[in-house]
Amino acid sequence: MGITDLISITTFCTHYKVPATFINDLQDYELIEIVVSDNVDYIEITQINEVEKMMRLHFDLNINLEGLDAVYNLLQRVENLQSEITTLNNKLRLYENL
Repeated sequence: MGITDLISITTFCTHYKVPATFINDLQDYELIEIVVSDNVDYIEITQINEVEKMMRLHFDLNINLEGLDAVYNLLQRVENLQSEITTLNNKLRLYENL
């Protein structure tokens, strides 16, 4: 993973106008991973959509971090189950066509 795949937490927080402590709290709850390079904290660009979701849940809906952890994990489980249902439906269609 190169430095181009990362965004500094300072830049991210400035752009989205959120406190850096929020990002650190997300890491404490193991909702995101922070990468440290040259004494600068970064998040992966691939995590930005997920962090945006968590920001909306926390700041717009006033969900505390404990609730955010629970809600986010449940949303992940729902997405995984939906993916599994799609895979099983595709397999079922394959067998129906035989």
